[in-house]
Amino acid sequence: MISATWRKCAALCLMCVLVLGCWAFWLEPASLHNANYEISLPSWPPACDGIRVAVLADLHVGSPFNGIDKLERIVELTQAAKPDLILLVGDYVIHKVVGGKFTPPEAIAGRLQRLSAPMGVFAVLGNHDRWFDSTRIENTLAAAGIPVLEDEAVTTRLGDCKFWLVGLSDFWSGRREYAAVLGKLPPGAPALAFTHNPDLFPVMPKGVSLIIAGHTHGGQVYLPMIGRLIVPSRYGQRYAIGHIVEADRHLFVSPGLGTSILPVRFLVPPEVSMVTIRSSDSRQGGRI
Repeated sequence: MISATWRKCAALCLMCVLVLGCWAFWLEPASLHNANYEISLPSWPPACDGIRVAVLADLHVGSPFNGIDKLERIVELTQAAKPDLILLVGDYVIHKVVGGKFTPPEAIAGRLQRLSAPMGVFAVLGNHDRWFDSTRIENTLAAAGIPVLEDEAVTTRLGDCKFWLVGLSDFWSGRREYAAVLGKLPPGAPALAFTHNPDLFPVMPKGVSLIIAGHTHGGQVYLPMIGRLIVPSRYGQRYAIGHIVEADRHLFVSPGLGTSILPVRFLVPPEVSMVTIRSSDSRQGGRI
């Protein structure tokens, strides 16, 4: 016979599994918050010190607990933070996520149209967008007043602050005309680049002050002492999340907002990433 002690242990284990399951498959994917970061860049112009950039990555509208209502909350939360610049780093639609319901890009763009910032709102496309219909999504965003920068660069300014904003196409599925667009920048000009997939980071030249990306979802699941179980990157966990510095070059990867493949998040909650860029000789950045 099974002793009372073993029955209690089994019941406790079952309860823990149920609690963790609810957390990972319901509570955390349905949550939403702003996460604030500060990154110091030696090459960043003093006139642009303190510029605040909102990063909306991997919206995947239609994934479980992440429908149009959630998108409206994301827009409201972003606007309440009063960023100077808003960057949308791709994957607006879903593609074969368990329990998901496809949401047309027109409905998504209709909500994103409410975003505004003094330096503008700009977008790039992700691999899911290209797998669906890149032309349709690009045209829909443009019609909503959101320029899509696919291997394109524009200048943006706020007061005395001026820098180049470079949108780079997806490393997996885009045109990847990086050299051509970067070659148009004046030598030594400050530049902020954004893209969907951070795997391009090792091949990027030093001329860009900071690259902002998404795609990885921070692994969606983080287990202490084990790490991030699945990161869609050829480099594993190397570019999974946060601020990375290599060879004096800077990368920031947002864990994003939606889910892909499986509707699960554990210790990697959905966030609107608010990045404050500082002009400093320090090469260290961190969460504040």
